[in-house]
Amino acid sequence: MMTTVVFDLDGTLLDRDTSLVRFVQDQYDRLSLHGGLTVGRDAYVRRFVELDRRGYVWKDQVYRQLTEEFALPLNWEALLQDYILGFQQHCVGFPNLHETLDSLKGKGIKLGLISNGYGEFQYNNIKGLGIEPYFDLIVISEWEGLRKPDPRIFANTLSRLESKAGESIYVGDHPDNDVTASRLIGMKGIWKRDPYYDRDFAKDGEISDLLEILHYLKS
Repeated sequence: MMTTVVFDLDGTLLDRDTSLVRFVQDQYDRLSLHGGLTVGRDAYVRRFVELDRRGYVWKDQVYRQLTEEFALPLNWEALLQDYILGFQQHCVGFPNLHETLDSLKGKGIKLGLISNGYGEFQYNNIKGLGIEPYFDLIVISEWEGLRKPDPRIFANTLSRLESKAGESIYVGDHPDNDVTASRLIGMKGIWKRDPYYDRDFAKDGEISDLLEILHYLKS
């Protein structure tokens, strides 16, 4: 039997694509109150998403570029601060997020979360989803001093959870950072399907809906 399930955050529990669009639309609407915008809402959102590159470009660079291209009425520092403070209010979880975590906790499964990113920002997003109380341990790369796919971040997490790799599942959307890296230390690596990663890679299973993880609790 599996005793432990560890999750990735962005693209696994947090529907980051939807959350980002919701935030950027809201930010544009608030920017428009200042007047003088030379870009339409759809174009602003589309360009933001392009520059963001699925979260792999930090937003200081995104906002520097946006202010250059569109002569926005606020400077990039103010826009970045707005993002840091406001994104959490637009966080959307994938379907059955709370139902899945409820079911796992009800079965006595230990729950962990490992996320790359800035500590306070990612932690606020976890709170924005309302899922913080479910987890026995939350690990964020900035605070840990390690980033996925470094195997030590997985091993350290299991050590703190007092869990064995062979009795633990890791669930994530990134083939390399999540699935392959967790399998290297002996965890069962389950892929949360993402059509962006259209290639074959070794995995122990895959899910489309979070509730499907319950099928993998028996080894």
